[in-house]
Amino acid sequence: MTNPLFNPTHLGRLTLPNRIVMAPMTRCRTDQPGDIPNALMAHYYAQRASAGLIISEATQISRQGQGYSFTPGIYSESQIAGWRLVTEAVHSAGGRIALQLWHVGRMSHPLFHDGGLPVAPSAIAPQAHVWVADEHGTGRMLDCPVPRALETAEIADIVSDYRRAARNAIRAGFDMVEIHGANGYLIDQFLRSTSNHRNDNYGGTLTNRLRFLDEVATAIVEEIGGERVGVRLAPFITARGMACPEIIPAILAAARRLNELGIAYLHLSEADWDDAPVIPDDFRHALRQAFDGSLIVAGRYNAERARRLLADGLTDLVAFGRPFIANPDLPQRLAANVPLASHDPATLFGGNAAGYTDYPTHTT
Repeated sequence: MTNPLFNPTHLGRLTLPNRIVMAPMTRCRTDQPGDIPNALMAHYYAQRASAGLIISEATQISRQGQGYSFTPGIYSESQIAGWRLVTEAVHSAGGRIALQLWHVGRMSHPLFHDGGLPVAPSAIAPQAHVWVADEHGTGRMLDCPVPRALETAEIADIVSDYRRAARNAIRAGFDMVEIHGANGYLIDQFLRSTSNHRNDNYGGTLTNRLRFLDEVATAIVEEIGGERVGVRLAPFITARGMACPEIIPAILAAARRLNELGIAYLHLSEADWDDAPVIPDDFRHALRQAFDGSLIVAGRYNAERARRLLADGLTDLVAFGRPFIANPDLPQRLAANVPLASHDPATLFGGNAAGYTDYPTHTT
């Protein structure tokens, strides 16, 4: 039986040779100071260019948007030049790549803000930790403090940061951008009634909680065109204090609005732990009705699970995360049905080429 995972498809203005997406994964390998992408990162992404689409690791739109050490930015000229090394390497290897735009909001620590507090919709701690490294690269997990609630007047500046970041991404040679609206970061914090207790135009009602995402997406679509834009959402993830009884109606309302804006795709971040909730088919059908563009799903998929969801018409592409770490030629391995290599968890965050660019391709 032919697996539709290996069929070509279109995504925005791109033609993809397969429906395998490399999911965004934080790896913390930037040059310091300045959180600058480098030649090692370019090599890493180019090794994985056989994916239909690569979505980069989450990339902060501003200094305020950072919450983890050694993660890349897209707001300085040095960062843009560093990312250009990556996009040129990926394109030279025949690949396509999107930049994931990120503001962590309350998922941060004062060490990233000159001693100031991280910002959020409301002053509510996320019950979570972030990875912070010292000048020698030795990292540790630190508790996130109670953040500072954003003043209403500050929000427009963050929207402008997103617009500028999207423009910088295109300058750096990216084919698309993905707005990170999932996994408990700033946009997700605005969407959920559990993390958003505001009483201005950005909180309270569903319409108000959607306003920040709407303004960010509108600004980016105006800047670079909807065919170059995707959005990642996480309807069933509850970690980091994000369990919200109103999130499914919010996600479907967001999908309808993003459909009006004409973005290229929605990317669902599905829970990937052993006892994670199963995504009900009625939600997948409702999302199909709400959104006309392409759908990407991510969350512990293998070739067979991917085939079933594609064959049922419930997604258009499937993203793979950690399998891409130790299997740089993952599409070829999935097509040949050969065993996958396992990654070394000790080398996930920070370090050098070990556990990053030294995983071999499969040999027959």
